[in-house]
Amino acid sequence: MANFKLTISDIKGKSISKELKDSDANPFLGLQIGNETDASIAGLTGKLKLTGGSDKSGVPMRSDVHGAARKRVLLVKGVGLQDAEYGQRKRKLMRGNTVSEEIYQLNCKFDGELPVEVPAEEKTEAKKE
Repeated sequence: MANFKLTISDIKGKSISKELKDSDANPFLGLQIGNETDASIAGLTGKLKLTGGSDKSGVPMRSDVHGAARKRVLLVKGVGLQDAEYGQRKRKLMRGNTVSEEIYQLNCKFDGELPVEVPAEEKTEAKKE
């Protein structure tokens, strides 16, 4: 069964993290980077756009690598390559753009604003008064 840590960012830059297990995570299997899905999976109303992710070893997903397998790709710039100088190319291990059961973390973009949550400390103080 699939388990995902879902990081959802909204248009204002705020982000939240949710954990999806078993049957809740199944709608994400087979999606590719850039695809949209219903946000009701995460308890929101609207659409979620898949923007990336990584597997249990921390290998990032890359949108131009097809499939779900790990591949060694020759990179010039972009996702997964931070230390390249001008003209330098590096062969790095990348994961494909399709979500599979090996994926551990998924990054998503929400098309609206995330609801504001009151911190736990303020909730307990409000109940005491």
